[in-house]
Amino acid sequence: MEDRIILHCDLNAFYASVELLDHPELREVPAAVCGDPASRRGIILAKNESAKRFGVQTAETIWQARKKCPGLVLLPPHRRRYQEYSRKVNGIYREYTDLVEPFGIDESWLDVTHSLHLFGLDGKGLADLLRQRVRQELGLTLSAGVSFNKVFAKLGSDYRKPDATTVISRENWKEIVWPLPVGSLLYVGSATVRLLKRYGVETVGDLAAFPRDALEKLCGKAGTQLHACANGLENSPVVRDTGPVKSVGNGNTFPENLTTREQVREGIAMLSDSVAVRLRKAGLYAGGIQVTLRDPAFRDRSRQRQLSAPTRLIRELSAAAFDLAEELWKPPAPLRAMTVTAIHLVEEADTWEQADLFAAPGQRDRDVRLEDAMARIREKYGTASIAFGSGGRKGYL
Repeated sequence: MEDRIILHCDLNAFYASVELLDHPELREVPAAVCGDPASRRGIILAKNESAKRFGVQTAETIWQARKKCPGLVLLPPHRRRYQEYSRKVNGIYREYTDLVEPFGIDESWLDVTHSLHLFGLDGKGLADLLRQRVRQELGLTLSAGVSFNKVFAKLGSDYRKPDATTVISRENWKEIVWPLPVGSLLYVGSATVRLLKRYGVETVGDLAAFPRDALEKLCGKAGTQLHACANGLENSPVVRDTGPVKSVGNGNTFPENLTTREQVREGIAMLSDSVAVRLRKAGLYAGGIQVTLRDPAFRDRSRQRQLSAPTRLIRELSAAAFDLAEELWKPPAPLRAMTVTAIHLVEEADTWEQADLFAAPGQRDRDVRLEDAMARIREKYGTASIAFGSGGRKGYL
């Protein structure tokens, strides 16, 4: 059977690179894109190469970053621009194959197995061409991995940065992949790294040699998947990004475990706010809600329910999600991460409303007007410009 030719393209320091298109004077100055410094979300979202040399890391707090780099220039995020450039980049990819699978806003897999011959190039040649086009046409750089499966293609794009191509082939994959830390492998998070380390598994090669049955006992079904990935046997397809949106979700791994109802309520409200914004931008309403909770041992529990009426109101999404969370979890059991997902999506023209018998008269209309006004403010001044106070009604953050 013929090997597939899979590319993974990862835009370098994407948020920061897009911002620097408007601030070329900052290219050699340490700069970072961050959330609101006054809020709980005051973290580094992206940094340029100059900031990286000072040790500034994505997801650390602003005060930690400035401690490393006092002269760090902070830039606010402009998510609509990132989405615009993401669409442009994926548009370039689709000129070479219709099998393009975005993996977040700044990464995509491409299966070029059956289209590569049209361009007279091998996998590396096409990856280099894509890097050249994105750099010349959009002013951005990317790193690319070329391999026979998706996991190794992603490892390749991470292997050399910025603006580089790495080929992981049948001939060299053990030499390149097996010495890498086990955490380099897709699907191996920090909790799994700590668990595996207790059993002497520190590199991908160690993982490949670890008995599959023992891995499955340690990690459940994920253990079988990890064993396959480490041994070059992963074969999931590149899934074409077409068709209607089936769900809109947002998850977060928290810096410290959540142990109280108030912490969980605030976390769910934050996630529900993000989901509501995305629903509004897509012109969609949620007919159902799903909540997934993850404990420190990396175990996930999930539950979903149909809503009494389709909605995109933060209050209604948050209240339904918190009710589900309380069915899954009791304090003070620690939670490491949470995800809120809107499901059973419908378009605006198809929605219907059902009166909430327990709401004050006109309450829902006021909520709609309030969130419409908030959306207009965010549209003009950015997402971080306004949020509900934690002391407000239940369901708002």
